[in-house]
Amino acid sequence: MAGVPDVSPRAAWQELAREENAMLVDCRTDAEWNFVGVPDLAELGKQAVLIPWQLYPSMQVNGAFAEHLRRAGATPETKLYFICRSGARSLAAGQAAQQAGFPHAFNVADGFEGPVDAEGHRGTVAGWKADGLPWRQR
Repeated sequence: MAGVPDVSPRAAWQELAREENAMLVDCRTDAEWNFVGVPDLAELGKQAVLIPWQLYPSMQVNGAFAEHLRRAGATPETKLYFICRSGARSLAAGQAAQQAGFPHAFNVADGFEGPVDAEGHRGTVAGWKADGLPWRQR
């Protein structure tokens, strides 16, 4: 197993645009999707696949994660780009995906919101939002 490579949000966007079957899997919680927003792939004719890695509020790992990937249409050939808030859960989700037979797993570095800035806010330093990529409130 080669591991799950990090890719920048912009590189993930470019691959999602280029690769017809590539999928962006947002593995944050439903609370985060509802209150923080989700990547908007409408410009690419796609939608982010929303599959939580951990289940809110217990934050236990989603035991059906690989099955949800299959139900979403992922195959062993699919390039899967995993995104979470800052890149940690998405790395774990990518590793689990590889172990479940999805070898083309990538971690979107810095996630949707990235690290906190000097004022303690996310979304301004790095990540999907800070890179100016499309997103929307749910």
